[in-house]
Amino acid sequence: MLAIFLKTLPFFAVIGLGFAAGRMRFFTAEATVYLTKFVFYFALSAMLFGFAANLDLSAVFSWAFVWAYFLASSLVWALVAAVALLRGAGPEEAVFEAHTGVIGNVGFLGIPMLTLLLGKAAVGPVLLVLAVDLIVFSSVLTIVITGVREGRMSLGIFRILAVGLLKNPMIVSVSLGLAWGATGWKLPVPVNEFMTLLGAAATPCALFAIGGSLAGRSAERWPVAGWLSVSKLFLHPAAVAFAAFVVFPVERYAAGVMVAAASLPVAGNVFILAQHYGVAPQRVSTAILISTALSVLTVTAVIALVTH
Repeated sequence: MLAIFLKTLPFFAVIGLGFAAGRMRFFTAEATVYLTKFVFYFALSAMLFGFAANLDLSAVFSWAFVWAYFLASSLVWALVAAVALLRGAGPEEAVFEAHTGVIGNVGFLGIPMLTLLLGKAAVGPVLLVLAVDLIVFSSVLTIVITGVREGRMSLGIFRILAVGLLKNPMIVSVSLGLAWGATGWKLPVPVNEFMTLLGAAATPCALFAIGGSLAGRSAERWPVAGWLSVSKLFLHPAAVAFAAFVVFPVERYAAGVMVAAASLPVAGNVFILAQHYGVAPQRVSTAILISTALSVLTVTAVIALVTH
């Protein structure tokens, strides 16, 4: 485990550096916003497109993998939502707490870290996890919140959903990359080198931006946020591990990557959604802070387990 810890430490050290820069006001909140936009719309999108364009989807896609991750995540999602409702929370709060309990930082942290630590073969499984998170669970969140507020389900919800998916650069870049890869053509050398050069900026900039964004978060609702962090760091990967290794016939390497991805801390975009809808933003923010701090040890432990 020590060897894995030493490999993961540089990733979290860059997050810590961004956090320190934000705390000391050397890197302002506005600067963090623009760095995040650069990563989200340019660097990470280039990395994802390059990965997807050079990926043989037929070799990595597995319905057993998708069902294992989806059903295990759905079980934890339902559990967290039920706990929130039993506590007296409203349906909107329950949905956001459930979302917080299962959606990890796969884009900004998982893709660069897991592909480096677990090998380039991890790209396919990580992209499948990201696709389920973005397409399925983000869609469920949008549908439920909009349906509750409008008091009914309408076709307009699906229009909002479709526009939201098309505006997400991660979904667009992966889709375009897979479409190119399906042609069987190699990327032209200048294009491939451009994507590689731009994509190389994604890892350090994304990690620094995570730290910078954490520096501006205030901590409130510790008990609930602590429970959500436990759900994300412990219950979610445990449920995914049981589904992938015991219930479904998932190939063992892919199953290990899936569990490692499930062990990641709460994603920053959950807070963005919470702010957008005005539902429990401080609770989500605190869960991101707690889970990211604890993940230095928990993610290391999970990666050590799956690699052995």
